[in-house]
Amino acid sequence: MLNAIEFFSGIGGWRYALGDQGKVVRAYDISPAANDTYAHNHGDRPWDREIASLDPSQVQALKADTWLMSPPCQPFCRMGNHRGLEDLRSKAFLHLMDLLRLIPPEHLVLENVIGFLGSDAHELLAERLRASGMHWREYQLCPTQFGIPNLRPRVYLVASRHPIADPPLPEMPPLPLAAFLDPQEDESLYLRHEESAKHGPGLALVNPESRTSACFIGGYGKRFVGSGPFLRTPQGIRRFSPEEVARLLGLPREFRFPDSISRTKRYKLLGNGLSIPVARWVTTLLSPC
Repeated sequence: MLNAIEFFSGIGGWRYALGDQGKVVRAYDISPAANDTYAHNHGDRPWDREIASLDPSQVQALKADTWLMSPPCQPFCRMGNHRGLEDLRSKAFLHLMDLLRLIPPEHLVLENVIGFLGSDAHELLAERLRASGMHWREYQLCPTQFGIPNLRPRVYLVASRHPIADPPLPEMPPLPLAAFLDPQEDESLYLRHEESAKHGPGLALVNPESRTSACFIGGYGKRFVGSGPFLRTPQGIRRFSPEEVARLLGLPREFRFPDSISRTKRYKLLGNGLSIPVARWVTTLLSPC
């Protein structure tokens, strides 16, 4: 059984991915909305603590053998500023790299956008893993390989003090989007006529029979073009509901947001989320070869 720390815990994606392989002994996040949602679904609340302020002794006291993390992707994403470690949002990651040098765990798993590969942050992580004598593997994976009709390509790095298995990559044909849609539509999700006329030509339109769809980003609730897919039905064009986005991320059917979380915030939290089936496959690689 793994004892894990979930850094940048968000709505608890890594905890869902870990499942019965282990337990999360501590989660960290500074977003009140994310922490409310995490507590609502998992029963305990992440520590609202800046990761950059953590002392090595505090981390050691948790007796965790595994670090799970999805650091902020904006410094590395296609639409970001590409400042890498110079970006202020990399401060927490830099501190974790210092902790990795001082108190390396038994295992480490990281998820980020494809732009993380080849970045200065990626080079620093590889340097720290090498110095700690850890094995690691890197994968570029997408939910479409796991039967989910949503494009969300990400890099996953799994590291361990032990040799890591390298099984064949999954290649499950994606289901149609209809399998992930709400049984009853929310009429308020439909675009107004003027919105459809203005933004329609640039939208990533799909239909219930589609077996692929664009990646959802945190701004899906506010933006139109480039924010994610829109569903075309006989009634018009609509956004996907937060519940539908959650299913496309592989979150369990019982996952719920607190009533206090607005729809816009729900989209933001999901857009920063993790593809659970992909992350679960990656964590299984930590099992002894």
